[in-house]
Amino acid sequence: MDKNQIREVIAKRVAQELKDGDVVNLGIGLPTLVPNYLPENVTLTLQSENGLLGMGPTPEAGQEDANLVNAGGGYITAVSGASSFSSADSFCIIRGGHVNVTILGAMQVDEQGDLANWSIPGKMTPGMGGAMDLLVGACNVILAMEHTAKGNPKILKKCTLPLTAKGQVNMIVTEMGVMKVTSKGIVLTEIHPEFTVEEVQAATEATLIITDDLKPMAI
Repeated sequence: MDKNQIREVIAKRVAQELKDGDVVNLGIGLPTLVPNYLPENVTLTLQSENGLLGMGPTPEAGQEDANLVNAGGGYITAVSGASSFSSADSFCIIRGGHVNVTILGAMQVDEQGDLANWSIPGKMTPGMGGAMDLLVGACNVILAMEHTAKGNPKILKKCTLPLTAKGQVNMIVTEMGVMKVTSKGIVLTEIHPEFTVEEVQAATEATLIITDDLKPMAI
């Protein structure tokens, strides 16, 4: 698979986890593709932590509104019925447990559900933003990420980069499969048909638990 195919596979599979009526926060990058693949019967409310409930799609070139940007500074639109408010109120929504799902990327995730997604020592980074609040405040945390980075595993026994939050990840979706983080470790529940269990494990530092009813990845 090329880069675009990998991103499409991941976004399509993550979209199937979302339910009608969910309030969903999307991290920057790959997670923003997820709404493109929602089932027809699913309608979401997208939340942006800089102060918008009811975020719409990216505007067409030339139709941008300088007053409508997401938390990463990218242009967005607002759907009918959307509401805007201060970032302080937005974080009250997040910290109060009113976000059903947050979908984030990751530099590293480990067997305990710890996540590192904001800083590499020695390199300039923009900071973690609202990710630490989303990880703790959202009801369900899904990682949408490539399985490796330059051939190196991103799913580890223990994160080595500075953590964003400890023990908050519920599910990991990569181009290789779907994994759930449990008290016993990371369970592989679905596998992409192009890969074998052995290939998935070889690309993963953490020891995967293979469920008895392992299924083909639903894409």
